Parts: sequence; structure tokens; C-alpha cells
Amino acid sequence: MPARTRLAVWGDPIGHSRSPELHTAAYRHLGLEWTYDRRRVDRTGFGTALRSLDDSWRGLSLTMPLKEAAHDAAHDLDRHAALTGAVNTLLLGDTLRGFNTDVGGIVDAFSHAGVTSVGVARILGAGATAASALVALSDLGAAEVEVRARRPEAIERLRPIARAVGVRLTVADFATAASDVDVTVATLPSGTVLDTAIAAPLAAVGGTLFEAAYAPWPSALAAVWPSANVISGFEMLLFQAVRQIRIFRFGDQHRRLPDEAVTVDIMRSASMED
Repeated sequence: MPARTRLAVWGDPIGHSRSPELHTAAYRHLGLEWTYDRRRVDRTGFGTALRSLDDSWRGLSLTMPLKEAAHDAAHDLDRHAALTGAVNTLLLGDTLRGFNTDVGGIVDAFSHAGVTSVGVARILGAGATAASALVALSDLGAAEVEVRARRPEAIERLRPIARAVGVRLTVADFATAASDVDVTVATLPSGTVLDTAIAAPLAAVGGTLFEAAYAPWPSALAAVWPSANVISGFEMLLFQAVRQIRIFRFGDQHRRLPDEAVTVDIMRSASMED
């Protein structure tokens, strides 16, 4: 392995990030003497910070507002990063390789909950996470995805992604009567509270809910959903981190770690202890 042992998560704000606990627990279990820290970096300072890294650095995790900047900085993009225009993982070296592990993290979160295929889905919100959710739903087999957002113009950025992955995209506002779907992915900002007259009908026909927000928990939306059909956004955080660790270890987010199930359990426990 190259002698690059430093990693970190960058973003702004960053103090709340649970990534250091997850990654550090995994590297300890895997016997890797790698350090993983957090650093506050805003969009303006991203380029300078990236250029300042020396050969001791192996990779970076990126959170908001740096995913688009990391996408633009990468020399090589994986399929999910190219589709979404967002990079949350950079593997450093002679070639700067950019990955999006949020997509796979959503797929893995659904799969872990027993949802391995989707026909019709609904996305609430049209921000950056919605793009990853749309690609994840396509990877799970969705042929049709309805999007509801407070700003319909924000949905326009999702249309070329839907065409690229062969998904029929429909648009509705929150007041429109909802039809049955297999799953609902909520990508609304943390703390969003939908009126009960809106949330309750969505819960009644929304299938399994994946709620991207996980703090505070339960979210207002998760609280009105049948509890047996709710997946916390922590699951995406956990499984996208597993994929990042695969990248930092092997350069490939699809190559499983040794004893991976145990590693995942250790990461989950580490977060609960924090």
C-alpha cells in the first residue's frame, strides 16, 4: 500500500460530523494505522486547501457545500459522480479520482432493511440529495419516480438525470392527492415539518420511508409514518462510509472489505457510543 495514512472529512459546518468515529473504528478493526479527522473548509477555500495536501494524504470525504467543487476538481469520475454532478469522496494521487458513495449508501440502506427492488417511488425535496436518491432508485429498479418540492424549478436539474438512467419523472406539489408507491425518499432539510394534512396522506400510501435526515430523530415525517416502514438517514451515512473505506483501501467502492459485516457492526457500535 502507498505510504499515505491521513484522511479527513471536509465541509462547512463540520463539527457535527460523525464520520471520524465511523472511519476510525473501521481502520482500527482492519489493522490500518490511518488517521481520519474533520476540518472546516468552505467552498471558497476548497481549492487552496486541496493544493496544500502533501503525500501523507490518501483521501477526503466531502460534505456540503463541497460536493460540486470536488466534482469539478476530480480528473476521473465514477458513474454515480458523473450522473449526479456530486463527489463526496476523493482518492488522492497522480490522478484525482472522484466518487459518489451516497447513491450506493441509499441502495445499501434499503437493502439492509429488506427492500431490494422498487417499481414506483416518490422523492420529497429536490436538493442535492435528491439527485443521489434518483440514481439510487434507478439502481433498485424504479421505472417511475414522482418528485414533490416547494420550488418546482429545482426539479429541472433532475430531469436530465432521469433521462440518463431511464426513469419516468413526474412532478406534483405537496397538496396533490398521492397515489400508492413502493418507497418514499425524503430529502427535505433537517427540521422540516410538513402540515399533518400533507404528511398523513403521504404516509398512508408511501410504502417504506427513507428519511435522509437523522438528527433530531425521529424526524417530524418519520413520527407520522408507520414505524415498521422507516429507515433513518444514519443508515445511508453508515453504508456510504463503508463504501468510502473500500475506496481508500482498494480504490474500488464495490470491492468488499475483509470481514465486512463485522466491520459494519463495529462502526455502528462506535457511533452509538459517541
